[in-house]
Amino acid sequence: MEIFTSPELLIALVTLTFLEIVLGVDNVIFISILSGKLPKDQQKRARRVGLMAAMVMRIALLFSISWMARLTEPLFTIISQSFSSRDLILIGGGLFLLAKATYEVHDKLEGEEGQPSGKAAATFASVITQVMLLDIVFSLDSVITAIGMSENLTVMVTAVVLAVLVMLMAAESISDFVELHPTVKILALSFLLLIGMSLVADGFGQHISKGYIYFAMGFSVFVEFINIRIKSRRKVKPVELRHNYPE
Repeated sequence: MEIFTSPELLIALVTLTFLEIVLGVDNVIFISILSGKLPKDQQKRARRVGLMAAMVMRIALLFSISWMARLTEPLFTIISQSFSSRDLILIGGGLFLLAKATYEVHDKLEGEEGQPSGKAAATFASVITQVMLLDIVFSLDSVITAIGMSENLTVMVTAVVLAVLVMLMAAESISDFVELHPTVKILALSFLLLIGMSLVADGFGQHISKGYIYFAMGFSVFVEFINIRIKSRRKVKPVELRHNYPE
């Protein structure tokens, strides 16, 4: 209850919750794309399990703050570049994200969706495993942000829980929208490529401001929204003409 009686803690909670939601959007997109490979009756459960796993992972990391601090300690140095556990996790996660997003783009553009092929169909366990691997990377980034924003553990845990609840409510709408518009799916995969590249760069000590990344994403979404509106109007116009001028 101290959070709601202290203006400073309340402001920290609201700010941190907003940041956690922003940082979690890419996670929701990735989960949506992966869950889309499952049968319809399993997709919703996969999204919920993935997001709940992300919440558990982040809370567990928050309760391991002393361990988190040791992640930034250098393990070894190569050509004057030192690497910590955090750097290795970011590089590994970034490379995985680059490889996975590239594979998904290839599958969407050159794959034969809906046609029988030699590759095995995605299973619930394989999708959740992939989600968990990425949750580790996304959770690490989110938790480090939380620790930098507030020193109050209750505020950090509450912000994570609230952010995941918001994402749970929005996950279905995001998934439906991405599935309805193939171009948005490719755009979302491009975002994941961008995030993967930034994670690898961060792991090598070349920090890229999140502001630039989110601006690029926001501008791309704005352009795509205009494209979708133009396309929908072109579909409506012939129908109106046929109605006004019957054969």
